[in-house]
Amino acid sequence: MRQTPQGVPLLDYVRTAGLPAVTVQHWAGEHGAYGPRFTGAHAHDFLLLLYVADGALVARVDGSERTIATGDAFVIAPGAVVTPGERAPDGDVWAVSFPPDAVDPAAAAPLVSWRGHPLLAPFVGNHRGGGQRLRVPAEDRPAWLAHLTDLDAELRGRRDGYADAARAHLTLLLVRLGRLDIDGPDELGVDPLVAQVLEFVENRYHEAISLRDVAAAVGLTPGHLTTVVGRATGRTVQQWITERRMREARRLLADTDLTVADVARRIGYRDAGYFVRRFRSAHRVTPTAWRRGEP
Repeated sequence: MRQTPQGVPLLDYVRTAGLPAVTVQHWAGEHGAYGPRFTGAHAHDFLLLLYVADGALVARVDGSERTIATGDAFVIAPGAVVTPGERAPDGDVWAVSFPPDAVDPAAAAPLVSWRGHPLLAPFVGNHRGGGQRLRVPAEDRPAWLAHLTDLDAELRGRRDGYADAARAHLTLLLVRLGRLDIDGPDELGVDPLVAQVLEFVENRYHEAISLRDVAAAVGLTPGHLTTVVGRATGRTVQQWITERRMREARRLLADTDLTVADVARRIGYRDAGYFVRRFRSAHRVTPTAWRRGEP
């Protein structure tokens, strides 16, 4: 398991070839919980949306404790440190986790790019606070619950067309989320220097860039840059480079007939064997198996 620069475990979103990259968990009282639950302080390498249909839970994110009650949605961006409570959620609570490309395969990965995306923007605002609580009006709550229930049913049933149906339900949930008012100042919360770093990665990931190249571009030493980016995002610069390359690799494998060697070159790896090892490390399968949809 990877760790953030602060030593907190960083949970990756586990992708499976051929399956939509979205996971639903539902707690309905002590006997209704399902799915693994990480009990210690940790950060997510994906987006997390919580919705309390009934009851309450206490969320501790980046050291700030919040009580989330009936009708509340709560969003947590990647990199925020989450400390679970000692008790399971009390009541009827839903959690939806997904990487940005589950909604839009072309969505830019860096947090600073999400502000302009109508579905991802709520995960950026006031990011210094770690999490956002948004109140769902009473008249809209049946629709929220219906989307969550249907999304869960599609992912479990896996009937024909379920991947498209799941993406549609997730999109509609995020549309509804974007219409809510955030309970605090809408601040980007990303240091301009970090924004410059992530923009450099976005523009140059397909080249053979390194930490040293990024540091030189922003006028910092590699060590200082690692500290700044790690504290702000929960990832190292190299992890941002790798994540962007892997996202493009998945797109090329799915949408083109390029050879694995050509894909490697397109995303900045001169050595195809090294690319295969990096891809296997990130996805637990080879690029060829991923293209074929093999688990």
